[in-house]
Amino acid sequence: MGDVLAGFHAAWEFESDSVHIRFERGIRTPKLFQALGERRIPHEAIAAVSVTPGKRGTVALLLEPRPGADPLMEVAAGQLKESHDPYRLVLPAERETLAAYYADELRPLVFGTAGDAPDRYLVAAPEAPMQFKAYDGKAAFDGKTVSFRWFWTGASSAKWKAGDQSFLISDLAGVEWRSPELFEGYLRLLHRDPSGAPRSRPEGADQDPSSVVFGLGYGLVHESLPFAASVLGALKASPGPDDARVTVGAAAHRDPADIADRIRHLGELHKAGLVTDEEFTAKKTQLLSEL
Repeated sequence: MGDVLAGFHAAWEFESDSVHIRFERGIRTPKLFQALGERRIPHEAIAAVSVTPGKRGTVALLLEPRPGADPLMEVAAGQLKESHDPYRLVLPAERETLAAYYADELRPLVFGTAGDAPDRYLVAAPEAPMQFKAYDGKAAFDGKTVSFRWFWTGASSAKWKAGDQSFLISDLAGVEWRSPELFEGYLRLLHRDPSGAPRSRPEGADQDPSSVVFGLGYGLVHESLPFAASVLGALKASPGPDDARVTVGAAAHRDPADIADRIRHLGELHKAGLVTDEEFTAKKTQLLSEL
């Protein structure tokens, strides 16, 4: 195809075997898009294509990636805001006919929703080396090893006792990322036991030396999400036990006592006026959903 369709924050080039997305670097472009730079989405990585009305006189051309095709979207696990979706091209409403044309051109070329998940990632992961500052430490990844160096101002006593950490990709079973834009965001590395299965870990990420926790201005989406996707991409490409599975997604269910403690702390913040009524209700609901 080779045609280019330019939107507000990106330009999509429709090639014979893929959609090549180039993100703008303007001040209004979401920082996640700027961090990604560009991405090539093979047709076989796409499950569906659609055109939907947007906000304030806009229309959006949407691609739906196949489950397991893109490490970035797999580790994001549905936590991205609509405006930060890299598979969404926003256009002026008057270009709806053009967007519909390209959607019609793409549909016969994509894999479709009925297919099985691919056995490898079809979209390239962000490349290492990468690093970012979390609230309690600095995370770095060189392509083979993930390291955490703790900050004395934020790390828990459990992490200080454990010391700075280094983890070989070959020893990991998965990555867990909870957006810093949600309550208690973090990045956690999951480990394999000798059988290849994921090992148990402490319930709280702040007590787990295999995790870094986020905070205001720390572990921002455009820094921590590409980092997590880079680790996940390397992990899936790394040889491991035949029965080992890569584990990704949002946090597992927590202990009810831990949830009760956190809701109690949230209530104290609410009474002190540090959390609004809306924030208190939303975060309490979020915590209860983890039971």
